[in-house]
Amino acid sequence: MDQAARDEICRLPATELAARISRSEISPVEATDAVLERMAALDGVLGAYCTPAPDHARARARAVADRIARGEDAGRLAGVPIGVKDLITTKGIRTTSGSPAYEDFVPDEDDIVVERAVAAGAVVIGKTNASEFGYSATGHNPLFPATRNPWNTALTPG
Repeated sequence: MDQAARDEICRLPATELAARISRSEISPVEATDAVLERMAALDGVLGAYCTPAPDHARARARAVADRIARGEDAGRLAGVPIGVKDLITTKGIRTTSGSPAYEDFVPDEDDIVVERAVAAGAVVIGKTNASEFGYSATGHNPLFPATRNPWNTALTPG
């Protein structure tokens, strides 16, 4: 897949991406790899992801692809990559809530919203940065660099 095709995947609305994946026009692995590549390219500047989970995401994308290949219903969000706010627990992926108190916390279960998204076929690619315990709209916390606004990196997205 060339760069233009990977860029297109990253710009698709989730509904369109899910439809293309369900029609086998794009594989869940291709979609996940395109998004992970974009994350790697931009996150050093934006700081949006405090805990990327590429191995977890690729394994999940392969599992969704296998379900599709077997003709099973892979869900309405089959293969759609998503980020989960670092305030929401994710099984097997560190959840810090932006606080040193939880710096090494890796939950053994998903919060219900993650559980439902994964059941619908979504692929969790990592945790997005948050203010400590969600107490501010700026994205500042003592663990990770502040998140920057992609349209003006002198500002926060909040």
